Amino acid sequence: MPERVLLTGATGFLGSAIARALRATGRPVRALVRPGTPRLLLEGLEVEVVPGDLLDPPSLRAAASGCAAVIHCAADYRLWVPDPARMEQVNVAGTRALMRAALAAGAERVVHVSSVATLKPRPDGTPADETDAARPEEAIGPYKRSKTLAERVVEAMVREEGLPAVIVNPSTPVGPRDRRPTPTGRVILEAARGRMPAYVDTGLNLAHADDVAAGCVSALERGAVGERYILGGQDVALGDLLRHIARRAGRRDPVRLPRAPLWPLALAAEGWARLSGREPMLTRDGLRMAARRMFFSSAKAERELGYRARPWTEGVDDALAWFRAQGMLAR
Repeated sequence: MPERVLLTGATGFLGSAIARALRATGRPVRALVRPGTPRLLLEGLEVEVVPGDLLDPPSLRAAASGCAAVIHCAADYRLWVPDPARMEQVNVAGTRALMRAALAAGAERVVHVSSVATLKPRPDGTPADETDAARPEEAIGPYKRSKTLAERVVEAMVREEGLPAVIVNPSTPVGPRDRRPTPTGRVILEAARGRMPAYVDTGLNLAHADDVAAGCVSALERGAVGERYILGGQDVALGDLLRHIARRAGRRDPVRLPRAPLWPLALAAEGWARLSGREPMLTRDGLRMAARRMFFSSAKAERELGYRARPWTEGVDDALAWFRAQGMLAR
């Protein structure tokens, strides 16, 4: 019988896709779920759910017991937060606690789901690869900083404690079941609603969430301990993405704006977010990130893991179809 895998973040967008990919291989899945967290994305899946929290080490040790492998996908994924210290605690201290639980349980393989947020986009706009690691002080914003610090924790534990971990760096997953939604899912949703009539010139790498999930399973099976693998798709200009969405939704094409006049608006949006508690669509960190095209190469994963990514338009179209089926486009 295939050996059991402990999966964190299984109730989320990418985590639920990983749960499906694991079940497709016949592996038993044990999902660590915080009490009270909705399990809608796990409905219909044969998954063992156990209560736990990344900030509760005893619950992690109990969850990891009897699991031959661990895939760590849980993270606080927001590009703006009122309390960066809390995000760092979850993403960094929580990762360290889970890795210690995996070691204590004798896990034979760990996959740490990091992010391309830990890599530096190249100034000339060519695709970055796994050698372009960023230092924490180079990261823009609390999310990128916390993910970079978490990745350094995993790397140190591989070197110093024998943690059998492989690191994967998803680019920007898009697709169905983005319930929350993620920051990119929110862009897709708001653009389809006609609420993003303008954009700044930048670029990103889009990958279907189900392809990224399959890449995580391939890393579990074939990845080399201590190595990192970018799991991306295609490099896309933001304008091309928004025009594609506009045409699918029957909206007008958006117009391009310069960045400079947007700084006061970003500051005002962040101020309103602190008062309202709602995440802003425009932030100063977002404008800083937009200054470089976030393009990445998945050549290493394709070569060593057999990773493959479908066209980016399929991921966006699947996201739009799912939002439409959930009645979210009409809101």
